[in-house]
Amino acid sequence: MLTLTQALYDRIVAHARKDHPDEACGVVAGPAGTGRPERFIPMLNAARSPTFYEFDSKDLLKLYREMDDRDEEPVIVYHSHTATEAYPSRTDVTYANEPGAHYVLVSTADTDGLGEFQFRSYRIVDGAITEEEVQVVEAY
Repeated sequence: MLTLTQALYDRIVAHARKDHPDEACGVVAGPAGTGRPERFIPMLNAARSPTFYEFDSKDLLKLYREMDDRDEEPVIVYHSHTATEAYPSRTDVTYANEPGAHYVLVSTADTDGLGEFQFRSYRIVDGAITEEEVQVVEAY
């Protein structure tokens, strides 16, 4: 299960809405070994595409060095889908190279008639996709 604060949830959704119609992407880092998402890090979609996201390789290298220096790890890797449901695509699965991370997808398209966005979380390990419950709390 992914547990995150309402503030982080709101920031991820706001980023997805702000970058629409392009896909948004980013990371939420946390203290190594805790699994607790804390530091929100919106990234630039280098592809600037409504159907694809790509982290800029220089920005990603800088982020990983920064996380190393701060004894952090990527707890959440998130991105948005602008025209499809919040479910990992084949490309998303290919890029999922953090087996310990929660992969959050926010769909900014009303694909299920339940509202203007979906917020879903997955574990993606060795190509296997497992959806998990999301618990939003006021504080840890």
